[in-house]
Amino acid sequence: MTPGGVDLAVTELTSGTAGTDIGFGTRHSVPAPAPAAHASRNAPEPKGNGHTMAPNRGYTIESLDTGLRLMRLFLTHDTLTVSEAAELLAVGRSTAHRVLSTLEGRGFAIRDFSGRGYSAGPELVRLGRPAGFGTDLRERLGAVLEDALLRTGETVQSAALMGDRIIVTDGRASSHPVRVMPEVGGTRPAHATSGGKMLLARMTTEQVCALYPREELPAATPETITSRSALLAELDGIRSCGYALSRGESVRGMHTVAVPLAGSSWRDRLALMASAPADRGDEASLVRRAEELHLSAALLGTV
Repeated sequence: MTPGGVDLAVTELTSGTAGTDIGFGTRHSVPAPAPAAHASRNAPEPKGNGHTMAPNRGYTIESLDTGLRLMRLFLTHDTLTVSEAAELLAVGRSTAHRVLSTLEGRGFAIRDFSGRGYSAGPELVRLGRPAGFGTDLRERLGAVLEDALLRTGETVQSAALMGDRIIVTDGRASSHPVRVMPEVGGTRPAHATSGGKMLLARMTTEQVCALYPREELPAATPETITSRSALLAELDGIRSCGYALSRGESVRGMHTVAVPLAGSSWRDRLALMASAPADRGDEASLVRRAEELHLSAALLGTV
């Protein structure tokens, strides 16, 4: 509880009394997949957004395809024995053993303590980890966030893209009596947030369409963009102006602005966001904060 006020975590921002903390919204953590029973050998493997995918057999390297399918099994299995892998992939035990041994040699799989099973290795975990969680980068980001907080006076957060959602990697809370509270580890739909749109704008149109294969997009609030064509048009504008806005699109009454923060590839790109209640988030204020965030973001290369 803050002095003289009440701590709240709500899904909408409304005008509150002095001393009220307002949460980023309902927190969505990435659920750990439950261990799955042995799947049918002919069942298609899952793809993002609930789709399935099948390789083009005319251009498939079978051994590579087997290795990739085996790595995907670690999404639903904490450990795999050679026999289990062979059954799930519909291949011989010798093939499964060779693939697991190859993955182990490259750090994509490790032996468990029993010596019989294999688990996801450090290289596979590293590939799946969003940007912004490494110790060294977090320390450098801390100085950027502190500077951004001082410049804008509003809650600031860093975010990484994780599929079609963003995840907050760090943040600093504003000292205003009514403020947005950062939620490190919380996730939001990328197309509904300024940080998500900023990161999507740094991708190609083809990459964005792969993330959003359907024209219709889910609405988080009545203000959310709900069509892919409208999203693509807004991303073009973001590329031109260098910042992204979200006005009540992910949380009612919360207005945010974001600028690019770091990274030369999709894996290590981050966005720097400033969030405020709507009464402090008019157009002129958001544009001014974008300029201030750009100054703070430039510090990342010097700290």
